[in-house]
Amino acid sequence: MSGRDNKLTLAERLERFPPFQSLGVKLLSISDDWATVRLLLPLNRSTRNPGGSMFGGSIAALADPVPALACNHRFPAYDVWTRELSVDFRRPGLSDLELRFEFPERTSKQIALELAQRNRSTPDFEFGIYDTDGELVAWVNNRVAIRPGS
Repeated sequence: MSGRDNKLTLAERLERFPPFQSLGVKLLSISDDWATVRLLLPLNRSTRNPGGSMFGGSIAALADPVPALACNHRFPAYDVWTRELSVDFRRPGLSDLELRFEFPERTSKQIALELAQRNRSTPDFEFGIYDTDGELVAWVNNRVAIRPGS
């Protein structure tokens, strides 16, 4: 990251994150410790499928990096990546969508314990993506690999 990038706010850095920038993702809120993250995925020309709803691939692209980014923030000495992602599409996304991610403290403690004992962890995260009426559009299961830094 260049010196210029360091001057960007967290919101600007996330919104300029290449997978998010092309989708027009906006940061709604984030806690300093990444315990909660709220992102907006707009329904627009780039994300709308021919049927008028959100592309499933846009939803998956939104959901993919969030847990890994949160783990990277909490455990920066380790390499972190998405190991497995599944998205259960419950209904069409006919409006802008909101990702609501929470990083439970018990999960953070379990990861820290596993890293101390085995120098690796593969935690699972579950979270939802909701429409503007608050209805669940997609339920996400995301398994993250946390391994010794290279």
